[in-house]
Amino acid sequence: MTTILFLLGRRLLTAIPILLTVSVLLFVALRLLPVDPAAMSMPPNATTEDIEAKRREMGLDKPLPAQYAIWLRGAVHGDFGKSIQLRRDASQLVATSLPATVQLALCAMLIAGTLGIGGGLLLFHLRGGPAETIGDLGTTVLLSVPEFLWALLFILLFGVLVPILPFIGQLGPQFSVASVTGFLLLDTLLAGQPDAFISALAHLVLPAAALGFAFSPAIMRVLRSSLLDVYHEDYIRQVRLRGIGEWRILVVHALPNAALPTLTLMGVQFGFLFGGTLLVEIIYSFPGLGNLMVDAVRNADLPIIQTVGLTYCIVVLLIGMVVDALVLILNPRLRTP
Repeated sequence: MTTILFLLGRRLLTAIPILLTVSVLLFVALRLLPVDPAAMSMPPNATTEDIEAKRREMGLDKPLPAQYAIWLRGAVHGDFGKSIQLRRDASQLVATSLPATVQLALCAMLIAGTLGIGGGLLLFHLRGGPAETIGDLGTTVLLSVPEFLWALLFILLFGVLVPILPFIGQLGPQFSVASVTGFLLLDTLLAGQPDAFISALAHLVLPAAALGFAFSPAIMRVLRSSLLDVYHEDYIRQVRLRGIGEWRILVVHALPNAALPTLTLMGVQFGFLFGGTLLVEIIYSFPGLGNLMVDAVRNADLPIIQTVGLTYCIVVLLIGMVVDALVLILNPRLRTP
């Protein structure tokens, strides 16, 4: 346990310069845009003197390094600036939208993992036969379909042609659920509203499936390749010579070893999947970080854009740390610092 904590602590220390680098890149890139945050934060009838006073108040009259230092000082204390459009703290707006995106990404990863592991085992079972080529072709086709296309196809199939699932918003209009944790599924259970839970779950199915179907083929292929490599190991031959059945060899001896690279890939995929929610949220009018980011881009709301960008970076880094911890727990050979 001490070794695991040491390695995770070292990973946490390396995350700090990564966050600083990302924050600098975001800050500089956004300040180079032909947008005046001071003018946009003032009413239309504001005079030039009012705008200049606002610029001095926001520190925009200072050199860029000084502006970044002011922003960083506030960010360390939890102040990421105020939304130019909504006049609210950027951190508060992001914190309100983040649980919906996390909930969507977790459900999508559950679908992707289930399809990926099941499909990978099926592809491995089909090895050496005529159906193997069909399986390889099928995964290639699935890999070529992006998440936004899956989203549009699911709307057409299950929202229009066979309207069995909702595809707009996060909850039916007839329900009202108080936000306690920010995670709607959990809040409906805490409020004792099973009908609202079913409605929230139904609204999650199509966007989560669109993301899950897009990211599952890579998991299938990696698991199949890992199992093929493991089956060439000497210990598999020795276990087979002892008369142990093929099913037990697969589940007990081969799958645990093949699961490590698959788990690592799933962690990487989850980071990409979390970022990929943006387009899917727009298509399904899902009130998460994606919609917040697009609205901020449309209105050149620089504090929101920067805060959302940093949030994505932090989430991806946290996902990487969790995956590293799981791999260390499952593979003791990696625990040597």
